[in-house]
Amino acid sequence: MTKRRMFLRMVTASLLRRRSRMLIALLSIGIGATILAGLVTIYVDVPRQMGAQFRSYGANMLLLPQNGETLGSERLAEALRMIPEEALVGAAPYRYVRLDMTTRQQSFTAAGTDFSQITKTSPYFSVEGAYPSEPRQVLVGSGIADKIGVRVGSSMELTYQPTGSAGSQTSAESRAPGAVLSGKAEGFGGGLVYVTATLDGQSKIASVSVDASTQTPEYGGRVQEDEAFLNQLVGQSLPVALGDGVDALTGATVTSAAVVEALNQATAADAAARPRTLNFTVTGILTTGGEEEGYLFLSLQDMENLTGSDQLDVAELSVSANVDQLETYANAITESGGGVQARLVKRVAKSEASVLEKLTALVFLVTLVVLLLTMICVSTTMMAVVSERRREIGLRKALGASDGSIRAEFLGEGLFLGLLGGVMGAILGFVFAQVVSVNVFGSSITFQPLLLPATVIVSMIIAAASCLLPIKRAVAIDPAIVLKGE
Repeated sequence: MTKRRMFLRMVTASLLRRRSRMLIALLSIGIGATILAGLVTIYVDVPRQMGAQFRSYGANMLLLPQNGETLGSERLAEALRMIPEEALVGAAPYRYVRLDMTTRQQSFTAAGTDFSQITKTSPYFSVEGAYPSEPRQVLVGSGIADKIGVRVGSSMELTYQPTGSAGSQTSAESRAPGAVLSGKAEGFGGGLVYVTATLDGQSKIASVSVDASTQTPEYGGRVQEDEAFLNQLVGQSLPVALGDGVDALTGATVTSAAVVEALNQATAADAAARPRTLNFTVTGILTTGGEEEGYLFLSLQDMENLTGSDQLDVAELSVSANVDQLETYANAITESGGGVQARLVKRVAKSEASVLEKLTALVFLVTLVVLLLTMICVSTTMMAVVSERRREIGLRKALGASDGSIRAEFLGEGLFLGLLGGVMGAILGFVFAQVVSVNVFGSSITFQPLLLPATVIVSMIIAAASCLLPIKRAVAIDPAIVLKGE
């Protein structure tokens, strides 16, 4: 029989003779290894888990136009290329304008966006119904829906009134021959009346159209369809006045006056600056608990059709990265000279960093305490084993056994316990981490291949360190005193 096989037989025989005590030591190491493996697994996987959780709170980076530049789709694409594809969760562009719902005499803030991206950057949005997926569909904030009484499937007629540069024009420039004029004024009940007029070669009104849909249909609403009323405006020179060649429509004096006022205040407008009206279908009601409940959301293409421009105001980004990485990406975008400025949403980014720092400290502290308790338990058990084996150790030393052989035997027992406990702990630790992750984060974790050998090695080191004091006591046994029965 070789020395190695003899050594293994001695170690296993010693462990089996004291099964109860060794089982306690094995369980101590196994429990310690389980907690160690579980916490390490959670700690390794927690940045991804925490990142996914914090992404649900919204974007952590904003892209804005820089130095008076405009934020277009091309500049946005260039900025996004500076962020690694695997780190970019989503990028939702936004264009904000005021839209009039003339049939309800209301005006709302509307946001044009990409709905395929908004679900990634704002997963906390709660939608009754569905996000718009086709042209001429709109998502309505619950605040607006409650205010005007729209529901999923309702229709909304939305009008965009451009803010032109007419204020910088003189009256002569505004009313040049052949000009197209656009204006609006308040009619009955405060509802807006829109007027568009074309001037002939002598700067007289050649044609005029009126949008009085905000007025009462049986009275003011007739103004836009009454040819007799509209025809008396044709051929007039601006400004015009009621009673001076223009008579108010019977029963609609206030609306008629609004038409005249809108004409007198009308300014030159090209085709791109004329009011545009589109009909939309409500596909969903949005609830967020925030200011978004007071917005309308439509696609970027519908927004471009209304405004005649593909300009963007801001882009909200959700990036899976820590604060340092986010700052690196933001600085690269801002300093690239592409006319885009990147800003971090610090309440999200810093909160994530703070939680991760605290979690790191907690994992380190708990791991340290568990390993210390494991060492104490194993060391105490091995000390009891040494006390039970005092006569055996004394006899062996009297027969010529060296201190090294005694050290090797006890150290071998400890390493064997550490090996078994480490393997058991690595397996149970993954199960423990999986249960915690599912219940806390709502998602499973991935197994780390290096976890098994790392846990086994640490467990063997802890077991070996726990045997140092018992080994020292065993080597110090005097065979003469022990064999004399003292």
